[in-house]
Amino acid sequence: MVPIADPLSFAEVLRRHRHAARLTLEQLAEASGVSARSLSNMERGRSRGPQHRTVTALADALALDESARRQLVELARDGRLRDHWTRPTGLCALPRSVGDFTGRAPELAWTNDLVHADASPGVAGVGLITGPAGLGKTTFAVRAAHALRPDFPDGVFFLDLFGMSPHPVAAGEALALLLRALGVEDRDMPGDVPDRASLYRSLLEGKRVLVVLDNAASEEQIRPLLPGGSHGRVLITSRRLLAGLEGVRRLSLGPLPLAEATELLTGIVGDRSASDGERALTQLAQVSGGLPLALRIIGNRLVSRPGWSAAELVARLANEERRLEQLSAGDLKIANAFGMSYEQLAGSARQLFRRLALVPGRDFDAALAAVAGGISAEDAWDALDELVDLGLLQDGASGRYRFHDLVRLFARDRLQAEDAAAERDALIETVASWLLRMATTTAGRWFEPAYRCPAGPDADLTELSSPEQADRWLRVNVDNWLGALRHAASSGLHSAILDCAESMNWFSDRWMHAPHWYEVFTLGAEAAAVLGDPARQAKQLNMLAWVHLVPRDDLETTLRYTAQAIDLATRSGATVQIALAHHHAGGALRRLGRLDEAIAAETQAAGIHKANGDMDRYCQCLGALGTCLRDAGRHTEALEQYLDLLALLNDDRSGVTPSVAVFTRPIALARVGECLGLLGRRAEAIITLTEATGLMEQVQLPVLQARSLETLAALLAEEGRTGESRHAYARAAEVYEDVGDTAEGDRCRDLAAASP
Repeated sequence: MVPIADPLSFAEVLRRHRHAARLTLEQLAEASGVSARSLSNMERGRSRGPQHRTVTALADALALDESARRQLVELARDGRLRDHWTRPTGLCALPRSVGDFTGRAPELAWTNDLVHADASPGVAGVGLITGPAGLGKTTFAVRAAHALRPDFPDGVFFLDLFGMSPHPVAAGEALALLLRALGVEDRDMPGDVPDRASLYRSLLEGKRVLVVLDNAASEEQIRPLLPGGSHGRVLITSRRLLAGLEGVRRLSLGPLPLAEATELLTGIVGDRSASDGERALTQLAQVSGGLPLALRIIGNRLVSRPGWSAAELVARLANEERRLEQLSAGDLKIANAFGMSYEQLAGSARQLFRRLALVPGRDFDAALAAVAGGISAEDAWDALDELVDLGLLQDGASGRYRFHDLVRLFARDRLQAEDAAAERDALIETVASWLLRMATTTAGRWFEPAYRCPAGPDADLTELSSPEQADRWLRVNVDNWLGALRHAASSGLHSAILDCAESMNWFSDRWMHAPHWYEVFTLGAEAAAVLGDPARQAKQLNMLAWVHLVPRDDLETTLRYTAQAIDLATRSGATVQIALAHHHAGGALRRLGRLDEAIAAETQAAGIHKANGDMDRYCQCLGALGTCLRDAGRHTEALEQYLDLLALLNDDRSGVTPSVAVFTRPIALARVGECLGLLGRRAEAIITLTEATGLMEQVQLPVLQARSLETLAALLAEEGRTGESRHAYARAAEVYEDVGDTAEGDRCRDLAAASP
C-alpha cells in the first residue's frame, strides 16, 4: 500500500513555484514588492500564513495560473488559522467567575465527568444544562469553565446566543463570531452556514478546546455550533429543554438546598452577616425558594443599604402581594427574568399560565389545567409541555405539575394585570365547583357501601372507574379540593360543603391519619348548623369525635363531641347517629380504662345498628366490643366475638356490603391473631397475623398493618424465630416511615436491631 503523503505546506509550494520560475529570493522580492527577508521567513516556515495581499502579489510575480494561484491563497489562509492557536485573540473570552459562588458540588462533578469521559469516535462531548430563569445556569457554566480551563490548553470560548431575546443570534452569525475568535479574517469568512460550520469543525479538529454556548434558543441554532472531533467539549445552557438535540448529556439545574442558599446569601452580604443573624438570613433564603438570582437581589439590597436589617427585609417580603416588587436591586429584577420566558410563549400558553395561578393546591394534573384554562385536555397537554419546556412549570411524577413559589406569584401578577376582575372571579368559581364535584360525586362516593359506578348517560361524569383510582385522586389532589372547600365556606355555599364532608365519611377510614380531617368535618358541622339540619350536624359531630379518637388521640374531646351528637340526634330522631355516637364514645372510654362503660356503649350501639338492619356498622361495633373484652382480660370471650365477626364477613348472605367486608376482614383477622397470642396459641397466631398483614397492605391500612407487624414480630421472637422477627420489625418501620411517622419507624428499627 502506498502511504498517503502529508499535505504540502505554503512554504514548500512557494519554494517550488520560485524554483520553477528560475528566480532567486532577491529577484522574486524585486518583482513582487515583498522583502527578501519576508520571503525567506515564508520559505522556512516561520511565517506560515502571510496576508492575502502579499500572497496575491507573489502569485502575480510568479505568473501562476488560476489553479495554482487558488492553491497558494488557500494554503496561506490555513496557515493564518493555525497561527491563531499560538496567540490569544480576546474574542469570545470567558467572563469572570463570581467570587462568592456557592454549592453545586454534584453538578460541578458532572461537568468534570463530562470532560474526562471517553467520547464516541468523531463525536465531541456535549453537556446541556437546563433550568428555569434565575437558577444561575450562566454563572454555573462560567464557574465550571474556569475550573476546567487547565484541561483545554488550546482555548476556552464563550458565546451568548441571546436565546430569550426577540432576536436570538442566528447560527451563521454565531459561527462568524466563533471563527473570528479562532483567527479567521472577514475576507476569508465563508458565505453560508454549512461552509462556516465545516471550517469551524476543521479548525477545532484535534484541538483541546472548550466552547460555552450560553442561553441557547433552539436546536437549529445549536447544531451547527457543535464540533465534530473527540477532543473538544461543549457546555450549553438554555431555559428550554432542547429535547431534539441528540447525543448530548443533560443536567437539569434545580434550586439550591436551604443550607447552600443561606451560605450563598451569607457570602454576598459579607461582614454584616454577623449582625443580621443566621435566623433572619435563613428566612430570606427560604423566601428566595433557592433561586440564586433572588438571593443575589436580596444580598445586594442589604449590602447597598447598610441601615436596613435582614429582619426588616424579611418583614417586607412576607407580603406575597408585594414580594416580586421587593425582589429587585438596580437592573436585577426577578420579575424581568420570568418575563423573558413568559414573552416566548404562544398566546394560549400565556393564558393558561396566568390562570393556573388560581389553582388552590401546590400541584395539579392536565385535567385540572384544562378546567382552569377552559380548553380541551389535548390543548392543555400542548400548553403544559410549552410551559415545562421554558421552565415556567416543573413536571413531576405521574403527570403532576407545579410552580416554583416565585413563578406562581409572577403568574398571579400577570393574571391581575391582563385579565378582568369579573373573568378572574368566574374562573375561581369554575375551578372550585369542578374540584368539589370531583371530590364529592366522582371520587368520595366510591367508598359508600351502596355506591355504584355511573353507567349509561351518567357515565361521562367521571373518569374514575375504580375505588383505587378514586382513592389516588383524593390523595394527590387533597390540597386542591380542600382549597375549594375553603372557598365554598367563604362564599356561603353550605350545601356544597356539607355534601363534600359527608362524602368523605367512608373514605376517611382508608386515610385515617391524614392531617386535614378536623378541618373538613368542622366545616361540615358548621354548614349543617347554618342549614338548620340537626341530624346532619350530629353526623358531622360524630366524624369530629372520630377525628379526636383516632388521628388526634384526644379522648376527652371525643366524649364531648359524642355527647353533643347524641343530644342533636335524639332531638331529630336520627337513631343511626345515636348509635355512632355510642360507638365512638365506647372507643374513648375503652382507652381511658373505663371498660365496663365502654362495653355498655358498644353493646348499645350494636343493638341499634342490628335493629336498623345496618350490618356494616353492626360489624364495626362487634369488632369494637371484642377489643373491649380483650382489654378487660377476657381473651376467650374476645376471641369468640372476633370469630363471630369473621363468620359474618365471610357469609355472602349476611347483608354486609362486599367492599366493607373486604376492608374489615383483615382487621378482624388481626384481632383474632392477637387473641390467639394472648391465649398462648402462638403458632396459630403467627399464621393468622401473617395473613392479616398481607390483606392490610392490599386494602391500604398502613398504620394498622404496622401495629400488627409489631405484634407478629414479638410472637416470632417468643418462638425463637429471630430472623423472621427482625424482618417483621423492619417491615413495620418501613410502613410507619411511609406514612410519615418517623418516631415509630425509628422505634421499630431499634427493636429489629435489638433482636437476639
